[in-house]
Parts: sequence; structure tokens; C-alpha cells
Amino acid sequence: MKKKKKVDFKEIGLDIGLILAKQFFNTEYLHYGYWSEGLSVETSNVSRAQENYANFILSHIPESTKTILDVGCGAGKFAAKLLDFGFTVDCVSPSPNLTRHVRKLVGDRSEIFECGYEALKTDKKYDLILFSESFQYIPLSDAFSQSLRFLNKGGHILICDFFRRDVKETSPIGGGHDLKKFYQIIKEYPLKTIQDIDITTETAPSLDIVDDFLHNAIHPIYDLIFYVLDNNYPLISKFIKRKYRKKLEKAEYKYLQRKTNGDSFAKFKSYHLLLLEQSDK
Repeated sequence: MKKKKKVDFKEIGLDIGLILAKQFFNTEYLHYGYWSEGLSVETSNVSRAQENYANFILSHIPESTKTILDVGCGAGKFAAKLLDFGFTVDCVSPSPNLTRHVRKLVGDRSEIFECGYEALKTDKKYDLILFSESFQYIPLSDAFSQSLRFLNKGGHILICDFFRRDVKETSPIGGGHDLKKFYQIIKEYPLKTIQDIDITTETAPSLDIVDDFLHNAIHPIYDLIFYVLDNNYPLISKFIKRKYRKKLEKAEYKYLQRKTNGDSFAKFKSYHLLLLEQSDK
């Protein structure tokens, strides 16, 4: 009997993120917002901040670019925007659930590779490999070696993602490659850094929106669930608290104690837009 594949929690997290984004923030983007000067940090401006982010990336795509591979394309919103701007775009979508959304948005305008980037096999070449908050999920060596395999001569890699700072304390916010290690490893590849822009200040406020949502919506719901369990199903409640004590404590620390906010993000993470060019070295 074939063993049933386990559900990937990261994948489900992205699916939940899309549901919440569409329902509460009127957006289908699955990335941070770019909070430009003068844009107040409030829920009603989330979609505008995310559109700013998309336009910021667009403004840094080299003029010579015609073909793009969007790695980890989320729900396909940005890929659709790139297509509308006249680029030829293919997508890498490792999430079966999100891929359904991608197909609705891009239709037959793109080829969608339903696999992880590490497993991608194709004879196609591209002018630009794009990682919009997907770079952190791919081992550095795989990200660079695969990208060089799929780049046209003189092509570019555009990364817009956050990295871990060298901070001794433990961050309540997960994710991101080590920034120092990234800078060291990139020297091993025939790549030239054309641009390296720190946008931590502009992206960090996105976590203040998340923190408010967790505090004002998720936390009360969480408390109500255990209120019902404690009073109506005390044995089940005790079992859950005992069986999953460590996971519950970790989740409460990370999501319910107001530690996932903009200040915390800026302390532990560094968000960069990096444009790398294939060189002859």
C-alpha cells in the first residue's frame, strides 16, 4: 500500500495566508507591503502597500528583459501583472493548492512547473530569474546552481526577500537565509551584484499589521476555543494541552504575545532587493 504523503505545513500556511489576505485585506498578493513615506500603516492600506512592493520590483527589472521565470509565484498575482506588462513569464509553483489559483489568473499565458525549484528540469532559458519572498525556502547552493542553469547569457537574478541578521537572541519570526553566509557563498558563483537595496524600513510595518490582526482577531478566537473546551469538554482540553504543550507554548510565544511586529522584524531581519548579473568569471 502506497504511503500517504504528509501535508506540508508551510504549504498550508500559504493557503491560509491567501484566504485571510483576500477576506480581510482585499488582496491576492502573498508578500510584504512596501510602506512608502506618508502611507499610514493601517489595514485599509495593505493592498496599496503590496501594490507599491510589486511596482518597486518592476522598476528594477533590467530593460533588456523579455523572459522571466517566477520562482515560487504564490497565487500568481504578480506573474499576471508581469504578463500584462508584456513580459513572457513562466512560473514555478510547488504548492498544488496555490497552483489552482495561479491557473485562474494566468490561464494558458504561462507554463507552470508544479515542483520545487530544486527539482525543476527544463530546456528553457530566461533573461531573468525572479525570487519574490521565495528565495528563503531554497538552499543557497540549489538556488544559485539552478538559476545559472536556466539563465540566458548575461541574464539576471532578482531577489526580493529578507535575511537573518547576526543577532544572538532568538527571533520570534522565522525564515530567511543568514545574510553573512549569503554574501560569502555568492562569491563562489559567476555573479556580479548590480544592486543591493535595503528596504527593511519600508517592509517592516507589514508585521505591525500582522501583529494587530493576531492580537485583535486570532488571540480572542484562540481563547474562546479553549474556553469552550475547558468548560464543555475538560478531558479533551486537558489531553490537548498535555499532548501538544510545547507546540502550544511555542505558538503562543510567537503569535499571541505581541512579539511578531515591525520592531522585532527590523531587529532580527534585513530585507533586501538584490539584482545579480551573470558574469564571465
